[in-house]
Amino acid sequence: MDSPPASPLTYYEFFAGGGMARTGLGPAWTCLFANDVDAGKARAYRANFGDTDLHLGDVWKIDADALPGRADLAWASSPCQDLSLAGNRAGLSGARSSAFWGFWRLITALNAQGRAPRSIVIENVGGLFTSHGGADFTALCQALADQGYRFGAVEIDAALFLPQSRPRLFVVATHADVAPGLVAERQALPFHTARTLAAHARLPAELQASWVWWSLAPPPRRNTDLASLLEPDDAVVWRTHEQTTRMLADLAPAHRGKLAAAQASGERRIGALFRRVRVENGVGVKRAEVRFDGLAGCLRTPGGGSSRQFIVLVEGETIRTRQLSPREGARLMGLPDSYILPAGPTAAFKVVGDGVACPAVRHLAAGLLQPLSVARLTLAAE
Repeated sequence: MDSPPASPLTYYEFFAGGGMARTGLGPAWTCLFANDVDAGKARAYRANFGDTDLHLGDVWKIDADALPGRADLAWASSPCQDLSLAGNRAGLSGARSSAFWGFWRLITALNAQGRAPRSIVIENVGGLFTSHGGADFTALCQALADQGYRFGAVEIDAALFLPQSRPRLFVVATHADVAPGLVAERQALPFHTARTLAAHARLPAELQASWVWWSLAPPPRRNTDLASLLEPDDAVVWRTHEQTTRMLADLAPAHRGKLAAAQASGERRIGALFRRVRVENGVGVKRAEVRFDGLAGCLRTPGGGSSRQFIVLVEGETIRTRQLSPREGARLMGLPDSYILPAGPTAAFKVVGDGVACPAVRHLAAGLLQPLSVARLTLAAE
């Protein structure tokens, strides 16, 4: 038998944002169709990848006939603002996560035409496991099973690859034959977390029968920290002493202790600081929280909670603060410095903070998605 053809693997990218899934998949994969409803993100996507593949518009208004061919993979990073998957399947206005059902309507139509994607990845926040008491996750699994997919979930934290704390849920489903090497002999960390085990246990027996415990090897140990991705001190704008003092006044007691310990070390220490509203004694209180573990907090969009992150530099008694720059945020997502960001920081963080960490995609593709597609390539070569 000849070796498999050199033709690339193909995919559809839904809720594409700035194309971070595309960046993570890399040159071994060819995009047949991409979609996003946000014009600003679409501009960033086109600036980096051209406008051949991207369709700007509501997923509910796309017809299955607009999707070319039969893709090896459909990637869907559906909105997480409203996690309800159990309801609103008709695309009710205002329920952003109901957009998932607009995507699923297309998968169902493609399946009826005999050209459903061979594999699917649905990426979302870990809260999908438990929203509405687990009913949303059950509804998602039921939808996959109804279309003949086997499925399983892994939880991947970007901190395995990048100095950013960013755990995300990846549901991987396939029509392809699952080779024994892709099935874990037992559930294990880091990807089969306690939340994954609990979500599986809550599923009805008929859905558990379609579940696959995916085998995904852990990556090599990360060798970068937050400081290694930052711009030089003299290339950025630092906040005034008064601004820094006001910000640090909002530190919770435990975080004041972290700052004091960094000062007492006598070393140059780099930390990440973010603001949050914490409920204390039944009242919302504005708090600043700091970490010196070499990680940034989870990046968010400008409209999200704790969206603005700051860098804290401690050198003895001297403390300086500044905002994290968009380019530094892009590095924390695994984007190369050649990636073209929107001009303004708000627009840039809207793209960066609402994406998927590129190395997590790359690891998933190498460990699961490409092996699942080997059968297609082999059959095509015979």
